[in-house]
Amino acid sequence: MRYMDLRMRSFSSSFSTLPLLLSLLLISIAMAESAKPAGSSSSAASVQIVYTERPQDEEPEAFHIRTLTTVLGSEEAAKEALIYSYKTAASGFSAKLTPDQVSQISKLPGVLQVVPSQTLQLHSGPGKRQ
Repeated sequence: MRYMDLRMRSFSSSFSTLPLLLSLLLISIAMAESAKPAGSSSSAASVQIVYTERPQDEEPEAFHIRTLTTVLGSEEAAKEALIYSYKTAASGFSAKLTPDQVSQISKLPGVLQVVPSQTLQLHSGPGKRQ
């Protein structure tokens, strides 16, 4: 009988700490969510490379700004989002765009492809050609 009494006390004391543990878990989850960087949202703008047809009767940068203005709503916003205009080897530009803006700009005439910008790290070291 005494063994059963000890087991019940152990069980009830473990059970009483459950709300405390659950509260700590919820607080830590809330803190982790609030500590995420602003750019981690799926709707945050990220750098995209927009490949376009080469404009015929217009300077490439003017065409790029006009294309961005269609999606962003103003020339000022387009100039702010534009990072670089590619004019020589390829026709296109890089700009900070949200996923919705990428979807919209992809449908515009003259836009061939939109891809996320990537920074690649070259690996070199012993046994690798340099």
